Amino acid sequence: MTTLTKGLNQRYLAVQAKLSESVAAAGRSVGSVQLLPVSKTFGIKAIEEAIACGMECFGENYVQEACEKIDYFKSVRPDLHLTWHFIGHLQSNKTRAVAERFDWVQTVDRLKIAQRLNDQRPQDMAPLNVLIEVHISGEESKSGADPKDLPALASEIIKLPHLRLRGLMAIPELVDTEEGKMKPLLEMRKLFDDLVSKGFKLDTLSMGMSQDMVEAVKAGSTMVRVGTAIFGPRDYGGKQS
Repeated sequence: MTTLTKGLNQRYLAVQAKLSESVAAAGRSVGSVQLLPVSKTFGIKAIEEAIACGMECFGENYVQEACEKIDYFKSVRPDLHLTWHFIGHLQSNKTRAVAERFDWVQTVDRLKIAQRLNDQRPQDMAPLNVLIEVHISGEESKSGADPKDLPALASEIIKLPHLRLRGLMAIPELVDTEEGKMKPLLEMRKLFDDLVSKGFKLDTLSMGMSQDMVEAVKAGSTMVRVGTAIFGPRDYGGKQS
């Protein structure tokens, strides 16, 4: 696990302030963009400190690591109402663990994964909130559904009773220029709006991270996923999903 550097609360407050400024600059309403702290590679003590700072939602990328955290807090702190988002690439052999624990899965990129999550979601749990991850920048290393396949995939997902399709998610290629950052973000906004115009009841457009949060807010993101700017640098140590 990565060692948490001092100053978590100050970093968290700074990111909140930057987000608020970005929302105001974009002419958007207060509270229209949710901040999702990404806690991957940080251990239970770091999560406990984050909770003490007021964080209640966490984004996780690695199934085994995340399940250990979720199970710990459900057992030791059942009084807490934490919300867990899976934001990493999800392999089909790990869907059960995710379906049984998480509140959100932001990286559904094909129908097979959606069907497995639906079938493995416990009957006594609320429907699993899901986002379709979109392959927006053309990077071979990135996952995601092809934009042209979104209407068909969304049409199939909404038929699954134990899932609730909430919207779209993307991880655009990191570039240095504002124009370069805005292009895929605006393309994502158009894809989102196109689905809404077709009658899909969507409310979440998850895009924007530490490096492109300001541009994402400008483009219409409703949820930004921020890890490094809040928790500090990470030691991945050869981690896999």
